[in-house]
Amino acid sequence: MKKDFDLIIVGGGPIGIACGLEAQKKGLSYLIIEKGPIVNSLFNYPVNMQFFSSSEKLEIDEIPFISKEAKPKRNEALEYYRRIVTSNKLNIHLFEKVSSVKKYNEEFEVKTEKETYGARQVIISTGFYDLPNKLNVPGEELPKVSHYYKDPHFYASQKLAVVGASNSAVDAALECWRKGADVTMIIRGPEVGQRVKYWVRPDIINRIEEGSIKAYYNTTVSEIRPDVIILNTPEGEVELPNDFVLALTGYMPNFEFLETMGIQLSEDEKRLPDYNPETMETNIKGLYLAGVICGGMETHKWFIENSRIHAKIIIAEILKKMKANTKTVSSPSFKEGKPN
Repeated sequence: MKKDFDLIIVGGGPIGIACGLEAQKKGLSYLIIEKGPIVNSLFNYPVNMQFFSSSEKLEIDEIPFISKEAKPKRNEALEYYRRIVTSNKLNIHLFEKVSSVKKYNEEFEVKTEKETYGARQVIISTGFYDLPNKLNVPGEELPKVSHYYKDPHFYASQKLAVVGASNSAVDAALECWRKGADVTMIIRGPEVGQRVKYWVRPDIINRIEEGSIKAYYNTTVSEIRPDVIILNTPEGEVELPNDFVLALTGYMPNFEFLETMGIQLSEDEKRLPDYNPETMETNIKGLYLAGVICGGMETHKWFIENSRIHAKIIIAEILKKMKANTKTVSSPSFKEGKPN
């Protein structure tokens, strides 16, 4: 039997949780649907990851976030968001992946691997950590290549190539080198990324300058083989012995998922979704975006501290619409009508 809600929130990260908290406070019937564990993306961050933001800037709903240092670690964030979910008894379904969101008449049909739900409004808060930016080179499919980094112990005493120059690449290079890996960084531009955490950037630059970590600038990968990696450098092709490759070149939102819902994307390389910044409503009436998904390929534009306000904006807009529409609307039959 289909279950109906005022609101369904797709994505159980910090912003999805913030939306659920706000909906619960305002008396809306809601459901958060998350394909993995609570704050799935944060769970998949490197085990020793430290946030750029201070703990108070990661707080949601003014619930204090107490950490040992000013900038919390991954495990502290997991504890914080998990306790919010459990202590507030949020209505959240975990390990349930949404397969489609379609609008019929004035309501939405949300299908998952387990169930079909109805909702008058839907919030998409799915982030961008699921789809890595691929190198698109021969050998990228080899088992020794990963687009995600977890624990430096795995790479001890191994020849490790780290592709990228952002926070994730720099953290991985430093941690693995300190655990005994032979680390080489492959950097597409002329320097380490300017957005690297200010207390980490001097560390990686010093390690490179002293020769502890090797670095190739203005360089790309042309091929990955079982025991070597081939580079295109300014001086020509270079072949390096190699055991593992961490291709930490960033991630992107699931644009195909957005397009199947009817959300329009800009035609340039930014792929910005169409939404009203004053209400967070997309070009599909009743369908909202929250969190980093709003930035398209500009994944550095939105993060927890500047998008947590989206929850209050969206719920206020939903309540405004519900107040204006005082007529009782019966649940639609999804067998009637065609998807918008």
